[in-house]
Amino acid sequence: MKNVLSKNIYNRIFFAGVTILILLMIAACGNDSDKEKPEEFSGEKKTNVSGLSEFELKHGFGPIKKELKLGPIDKTVAANGEKIFESKCATCHKLDEKYTGPAQRDVLQRVSPEFFMNMVLNPDENIEKHPHAKEMLIKYNMQKMTNQNINVKDALALLEYFRVLDEELKQQNPTNK
Repeated sequence: MKNVLSKNIYNRIFFAGVTILILLMIAACGNDSDKEKPEEFSGEKKTNVSGLSEFELKHGFGPIKKELKLGPIDKTVAANGEKIFESKCATCHKLDEKYTGPAQRDVLQRVSPEFFMNMVLNPDENIEKHPHAKEMLIKYNMQKMTNQNINVKDALALLEYFRVLDEELKQQNPTNK
């Protein structure tokens, strides 16, 4: 009887110890206040997980650091932009079809004017760091965009040319406005 009693006490102590150990493990895995909570429960918005500023995320990397204040389209500057496109860009880009790079007629419906400028002026850094540029590289199975050493004046002329094309698209399809 003494052996049965000591075995019974031993089992109770063993199970009590295991129970306490399990409770301690559960408590250790509990909800710490400094752990991140899912957005829907915390009431806070997630920070930009890419590490980019909101401006960089929307407009890319390059000399354009503020949103452009675009006035009416300058047709003379746009005509110069068309010449620049034909001489420096058309080797890899067509307006209405994927070539070495994506089709460009609707580029301003896909990216901001600032992103367009920064991509033209600084393709290397954008392809290396910007999620949209990396995505385009994969999506279109493209080669890296060649840096054409375009200056800001010529990039603005290219932008004016694409603004003309964008206006033409909007006139053809009024739902794209």
